[in-house]
Amino acid sequence: MARKRKVEEPSGGSSPWLATFADLMNLLLCFFVMLFAMSEVDAEKFEQLSLSLSSSFGIFDGGGHSILEGELISSGMYQLNDLGEFYNNVGQDSGKDNDTGSSSGNKGNVQEAMDQIKEEMANVSAGMYDNLSDLADQYEIADLIELSIDPDYRFVQLSLRGSVLFDSGKADIKEEAIPILSKVGDVLSKFKDYTIEIEGHTDNVPMTSGRYKNNLWLSSARALNAAEYLINNKGMDPSRLKYSGRGEYDPVASNDTQDGKAKNRRIEIKIYNELSGK
Repeated sequence: MARKRKVEEPSGGSSPWLATFADLMNLLLCFFVMLFAMSEVDAEKFEQLSLSLSSSFGIFDGGGHSILEGELISSGMYQLNDLGEFYNNVGQDSGKDNDTGSSSGNKGNVQEAMDQIKEEMANVSAGMYDNLSDLADQYEIADLIELSIDPDYRFVQLSLRGSVLFDSGKADIKEEAIPILSKVGDVLSKFKDYTIEIEGHTDNVPMTSGRYKNNLWLSSARALNAAEYLINNKGMDPSRLKYSGRGEYDPVASNDTQDGKAKNRRIEIKIYNELSGK
């Protein structure tokens, strides 16, 4: 009767399955270390953020950089709201590290970068405002327009009273207003590489004519007609020119007085600076 073949044990004296089990444990350990690393907002990531901000889109050295897989800045355009949201949420996972104080220090770095960016946006907008003011004097329309700067420094704005361009309840540009709009177009042509937005606004008096359904339609038609004139007669790039109607829903004065209503009937032209993301 033949003997059963004896299976030799490994020279180490342990069972073969132990080696496989050990490899599995190593893989699991590596997996959890990776998860832990991904959940931490550490100093290195914040350093990357600060470096990216300090060299982004021409504020300091120029060029677009991506931060944390492109969450905040891309192609040289800055989104201040996104950065603010990131700042408010940053450090939540690393808030446990209270002994080192790294979370507050990193937030300080982000806030400093945000302040520097906003300061640069303010400088750019101020330069655009001064340029617009000089051009308005040059083309002799300073008395017909009102210039302002967006509180968030995204754009400078040129406003014309609706009565200058349109008759009451109508959207057709008045014949006598053509020379004025032509000069406005000459001014805007100096900013042909910028995104420009035209907004129509009205007071709250309901429409009585049957030509337009309501003030929203009237304001939209006025913005469109102004944009169409600038495209057809002043060579404005349609791809960089936006237009919309806001109707009575964005007043700048009270509609309780005739003077307030006159101020609300207006055309606003916004010229966005290169740092606004527009």
